[in-house]
Amino acid sequence: MSIIKLKPACKEYLWGGTRLKEEFYKQFDGEKLAETWELSCHEDGQSVIQNGEYAGKTLKQYIDKKGKSVIGTNGKDDSEFPILIKLIDAKDDLSVQVHPDDTFAMEHEKQKGKTEMWYIVDCEDNAYIYYGFQKKISMEEFKERVHNQTLTEVLNKIYVKKGDVLFIEAGTIHAIEKNILVAEIQESSNVTYRIFDYGRIGKDGKPRELHLEKSLDVMDMNPIVKPKSFAPHLVSCQYFTVDKMFLDGIHVRSVTGFVGLDSFTHVLVLDGTGSIKVQNDIQSIRKGDSVFLPAGSGEFEMEGQLEVLMTRI
Repeated sequence: MSIIKLKPACKEYLWGGTRLKEEFYKQFDGEKLAETWELSCHEDGQSVIQNGEYAGKTLKQYIDKKGKSVIGTNGKDDSEFPILIKLIDAKDDLSVQVHPDDTFAMEHEKQKGKTEMWYIVDCEDNAYIYYGFQKKISMEEFKERVHNQTLTEVLNKIYVKKGDVLFIEAGTIHAIEKNILVAEIQESSNVTYRIFDYGRIGKDGKPRELHLEKSLDVMDMNPIVKPKSFAPHLVSCQYFTVDKMFLDGIHVRSVTGFVGLDSFTHVLVLDGTGSIKVQNDIQSIRKGDSVFLPAGSGEFEMEGQLEVLMTRI
């Protein structure tokens, strides 16, 4: 089996919306579908195989059975599956937060840290995110601004549009604000230190927990410098490389690629319909689909009218 279609783990959080159910065909019985973990072997939410002989098994079970060769030689030194890919529907503001690096996270949380990237799938006019500090501030000012709820006044506010890409290294303070749909590619980690949450109340009737001391231990208090360029890729770092492919169905009707022994390829369909072919295996794909091509699959071909993100390690 060369083409593995995945069903995501679904997450309901108070800031989520309904677009992932209504527009991306996600099956979920809850009210607010905030995140779908499209490619995940993380213990907090695992992708499940939808087709072939391993249908109903988790992706982790498949890898445990087939061996790490399906991940690729680039992941040979990883004890766990290295990345996690999500779709995020921010109907409301997410908390202002920060993630630790690998060293701190392994010591304190027993899992990886989180460097991540965001691809803006869609957003309303005048939508924005917070990304780093405008200026260097002291710990004393930071604590005071958290206390008096003025922290966002010193954060870097960036207005976004569909197709924008942001690379968020571990230690960077950030927040996705309301009315933004994001594809997030990250290290396989579920460690988030919440700094500021607009005074919101959780399901238990209490204010959601903040993690100020750990945040101060891992946060870069310096202002953001000029964003990095990863051309010709959307992002390419030590954890993942992400590319975008667009087939308009007229001028570009098909594309080919190659999945070598060094890494699997993950295909996340952001829009459109079409098909993907590997050897004698052909699968139809549409908006919202998540496809895993094991390392060593060889040449593949995509046809149709499609907008996809392709991720490798």
